[in-house]
Amino acid sequence: MPRNASSPVALVTGAAKRLGLAMATHLHQQGYNIIVHFGGSKEDALTQVATFNALRSNSAVALEANLCDIQQVEALAEQSLAKWGRIDVLINNASSFYPTPLGNIGVQDWTSLVGSNVQGPLFLSQALHAALKAQCGCIVNMVDMHIDRPLPHHSVYSLAKGALATLTKSLALDMAPDVRVNAIAPGAILLPERALTEQEKQQMLASIPLGELGRSEDIAQTMAFLVNSPYITGQIVYVDGGRSLHTGASA
Repeated sequence: MPRNASSPVALVTGAAKRLGLAMATHLHQQGYNIIVHFGGSKEDALTQVATFNALRSNSAVALEANLCDIQQVEALAEQSLAKWGRIDVLINNASSFYPTPLGNIGVQDWTSLVGSNVQGPLFLSQALHAALKAQCGCIVNMVDMHIDRPLPHHSVYSLAKGALATLTKSLALDMAPDVRVNAIAPGAILLPERALTEQEKQQMLASIPLGELGRSEDIAQTMAFLVNSPYITGQIVYVDGGRSLHTGASA
């Protein structure tokens, strides 16, 4: 349990929508004050903060930062800590995701995908280490089931998520015993924002042993389990309906 008697505080990156929103909502329901980080989803972030604050006064704030910019990352950490004077939980959820076919990979692809998926989490975790240590807090990183089997035509994204998985284990060692660090590897939880054909949907479902897509609540519940498990650190939990058990690019 946090040492400070006031409400615990969670910073969730990319919390304006999708899985980040689900995790932020779950933590808010558990009594946490929430820092809703956003990059390009300002309207969604402000709407969600208003919802949280309507449920519990002064329980949420929205902060903007480009996680590819280390100065902005460090400013995000400083502003987050200044709001309530503590950070108990850091959820490194924000992520860029798009294909990078070999032969067409540019420096901007590297900057965007590595910056958002591993550089940002590294420097944000470092900047908040002392604050997390003061509360015996924890970090949960969002990786991907493809860390073990790269997604075709997504080499930079797969590399970045693989690096974040390794970073999870490294930080678990470096931050012990005061701060725990774990990760979640989601499978097909929400359909991609781009439209899928019916054939693509059926192919995806056929690759999942449990036969259905996961729910955002599955990720939120796993996150809560890791946050509330004081003897677990350095672990990566797959939440993919068994999809990672398959082999081959089609999985």
